Amino acid sequence: MTPTTRRNFIKVSAAAGGALGLGLFSEAGAEEKPKPMRILILGGTGFTGPFQVQDALARGHKVTVFNRGKTHPGELPKEVEQLIGDRNGQLDALKNRKWDVVIDNPTSVPVWVRDVAQVLKGNVERYIFISTISVYADTSKTGIDEDAPLAKYNGPDAMKESRDSILASKYLLYGPLKALAEQEAEKWFPKKTLIIRPGLIVGPRDETDRFTYWPVRIDRGGEVMAPGDPSDPVQFIDGRDLAEWVIRMVEQRETGVYNATGPAKTLGVGAMLEGIKAANKSNASFTWVNTDFLEAQKVAPWSDMPVWVPPRGEEAGMGRISIQRALTKGLTFRPLADTARDTLAWFKSQPAERQAKLKAGLSPEREAEVLAAWHKQVK
Repeated sequence: MTPTTRRNFIKVSAAAGGALGLGLFSEAGAEEKPKPMRILILGGTGFTGPFQVQDALARGHKVTVFNRGKTHPGELPKEVEQLIGDRNGQLDALKNRKWDVVIDNPTSVPVWVRDVAQVLKGNVERYIFISTISVYADTSKTGIDEDAPLAKYNGPDAMKESRDSILASKYLLYGPLKALAEQEAEKWFPKKTLIIRPGLIVGPRDETDRFTYWPVRIDRGGEVMAPGDPSDPVQFIDGRDLAEWVIRMVEQRETGVYNATGPAKTLGVGAMLEGIKAANKSNASFTWVNTDFLEAQKVAPWSDMPVWVPPRGEEAGMGRISIQRALTKGLTFRPLADTARDTLAWFKSQPAERQAKLKAGLSPEREAEVLAAWHKQVK
């Protein structure tokens, strides 16, 4: 895999302070019960969808999900209405129904937004589109905010692109097509669209292992290869924090565009790894291997060394995205220790065949090989 990292690889309860920022507490300090809403969640059974469902139900909303019924069947609470269909043309279950808001989780191609919008237009008041920070055209700069230019699609007909197209392009089309999907949402629901651009989403239920690698590897102990410099910044958001904030933004009837990653203050990869180690009481030791050596060894940032992107080159800004706009709307974060412990516990609860091979990060054999080469060089 080439060292050009993140884009090629993925191109995939609020604290009291946050609640105050959203106006969810009265002057007396008691939380005000939100007005119940009818929420349609497209997806709802994958990674963050179940957390959205749980939070919405807990806050008194009525939830309907629409999906193929193939991912984690049987996990939905009994209070949830499940509609079966497919974004690839099987939308009949959505016809002649009304909801206050729709949350679109799985869309990666603009035709999915167009087709569902044609069915839902006039039957929903607001459209929440879960996008990605991969939509930005230039990720070499730090402090990218929501007004930065977006990636351009240069193909013949974006409406003919599919998820297979994204896979075939090795995710090079992921950002441009997500950007067009955002525009499609705004086209069909003008001034009624809320666009959330998450960074790396982590925590329990994450099937990509793009953060999970570290709790699992550190728990194994021994010498752990750590990438770059301990001060290199990293950003990510626990899927539960993202889900909770989305539901609160729905309740506040917010529109506009928001980057959603974290934490609130700069976090170095060294502090992240040490925090994971402390949370899980590991005996691991870290050997820091610099970026140049990793490149020479063809160890790719983000995929082979998850979460981390070196603060130089065309993706230097991917660990320094601006989230000031979201912070003013009450986006909050649980402690890293909670995410680290919960992620490891979730992974250990999976079947043995799932635990046998992580989907991101280096294999033990490859890590040992690179570490041996590093030690030989520095002698």
